Amino acid sequence: MARRVPLHRSLLVRLLASSILVAACAVAATAWLAAQTTEGAIRDGQSRVLADDTRIYRTLSTYAATHAQWAGVEPVLRALSRDTGRRIALSTREGAPIADSDAGPASPPPFARPSAVVDPLAVDAALVPTTGSDRIDPEAVGPFRLTDAERAQSRTDADLVVQCLAAADRTGEVGQRPNGRSTVTLTGGGGTPSGASVTEPAPAPATDSASRPRPSVATGPPGVRPGADDAAVGERCGLGRLNTPTATEQRALAELNALLAACLDRRRLPPLTLGPDLTWDHDAAPPGARDVAACVDTARREQLTPYVVPATLLFVGDHDGSTAPAFDLDRADTVRIAAVAALILLLTAAVTGLVAARLIRPLRALTDAAGRMRDGDDATRVDLAADHEIGRLAQAFNDMAEHRSRLEEQRKQMVGDVAHELRTPLSNIRGRLEAVEDGVAVPDRAWTASLLEEALLLQHVIDDLQDLAEADAGRLGLRLESVSSYDVAQQVVAAHLARATAAGVALVVRGEPGAVLRADPVRLRQMVGNLVSNAVRHTPAGGRVTVRVRDDGSAVVFEVADTGTGIARDDLPHVFDRFWRADKSRNRRTGGTGLGLAIVQRLTRAHDGEITAHSTLGEGSTFTIRLPR
Repeated sequence: MARRVPLHRSLLVRLLASSILVAACAVAATAWLAAQTTEGAIRDGQSRVLADDTRIYRTLSTYAATHAQWAGVEPVLRALSRDTGRRIALSTREGAPIADSDAGPASPPPFARPSAVVDPLAVDAALVPTTGSDRIDPEAVGPFRLTDAERAQSRTDADLVVQCLAAADRTGEVGQRPNGRSTVTLTGGGGTPSGASVTEPAPAPATDSASRPRPSVATGPPGVRPGADDAAVGERCGLGRLNTPTATEQRALAELNALLAACLDRRRLPPLTLGPDLTWDHDAAPPGARDVAACVDTARREQLTPYVVPATLLFVGDHDGSTAPAFDLDRADTVRIAAVAALILLLTAAVTGLVAARLIRPLRALTDAAGRMRDGDDATRVDLAADHEIGRLAQAFNDMAEHRSRLEEQRKQMVGDVAHELRTPLSNIRGRLEAVEDGVAVPDRAWTASLLEEALLLQHVIDDLQDLAEADAGRLGLRLESVSSYDVAQQVVAAHLARATAAGVALVVRGEPGAVLRADPVRLRQMVGNLVSNAVRHTPAGGRVTVRVRDDGSAVVFEVADTGTGIARDDLPHVFDRFWRADKSRNRRTGGTGLGLAIVQRLTRAHDGEITAHSTLGEGSTFTIRLPR
């Protein structure tokens, strides 16, 4: 059991003292600042509230202009509420609640009187100064909104125009209209923006005493007129192409003209066609231009109505349901702030002590468990619920302890397996040498060949262990190059064909010669060769081993299938374990070292691939390697 920490070094005491000190300083500073700055903050608050209300109205008006209903507006209300500190609610004109930043969509309006009416077809020009005399929100574009493809094409055209202008020593700036159309404005050398027409429904043309429609195209820098040279450059660079209506705009304009024709017909006025900029030819306009302008306004509103939110009541106020009155901080308020500060200080100390005590208890348990693990107790566990941070730490500690225990068992087992694998060939070599030394055996050619065979087996085990050690340490170097997977399969089959023929096993390759990938050819042949060698070893005479290669689009797949003895379902998860053999009675001469499949798995992972095994006992096995192209 570890010794208790001295009181002056205890985390509990230090946490409590630090928390009290920080809380005391924070509360004192907060109270002093509140007493000193509240009066000035109140005066500034009124102007800030007005700016916040304007921002709220503009944001919701834009939302109403770009959506057909209020569904999904709750996140917008909550974001505005967080930024402005106001409570925001919406309801229909009949008083049915729509959404509330505090209470949700099912709550009644929190204030007695609405602050404003949000109607994208009749906005408050004082709050949205960019609107025209028709009071339609500029963001309300309805069917004039371009598709994604049209937006991309418009942007591409604008970029080409800018590049052309740059080649002509002109500067152009790319902008975008609310409906998504890109525009180009000549700057520096003078000029007017292009690409402004049919970008969105322009405000209804206001007529003056001469009934001249207001242009819908923005003007350039004040006092700058495009000269003949600018006009020629603009024509050569295709500024006019930016004004060509898209299919979406043509359909929307045709629909608007149909609505306008119906209105003119109802008023018994001659037909009139709006141009792409939603203006009409003054010379072709009939008498009564005011009636024509009214029909244009009516047609636009009829066209936009399905695409915008209906008129809605907006409620803005405090979170407690009242508006924010102006007030001055008096002595009683100052005393109240000090009392609240003292209460906060006491609460902070109490809560900090409680939290610290609960924090220290599991930490002590973890410390004791770590000490027991250091002393060799691998069964150490800390029983804590994982519903808080310390509990999760305890769970991670338990997982680490279990993982450490498993690694220790694997290490012990591997040491025993390595000793067993090396003991047999070394014992054979020693026995034969001692027999020669004692004069029992005579060193002849057969005796030398036997010693060489044992040495080769020993070298094979050492090479396999070396490959695994390099793979585990991340030092397995790969020389990647373009490799034909079919050629690799053919080379492996050719290398193992004599052995397969001697064992009475048919060895064939199937696949598509065109599959190419980036891989280390030596390691790739080693991977496939280990699988083929393993398959031939476990396939009886008269059986077949098939190597298949195919291109799977993003990966090249090698499959080695045999008709051998197969692997039991319970043993299949262990086929890639080191020194594992399905038949425990097999020795190294008939069952290999038990490292081949483990090496294949490590080499596959080094190539960012994966290997899987499927087998049916008595029918055969299939090993599949997937390597990325």
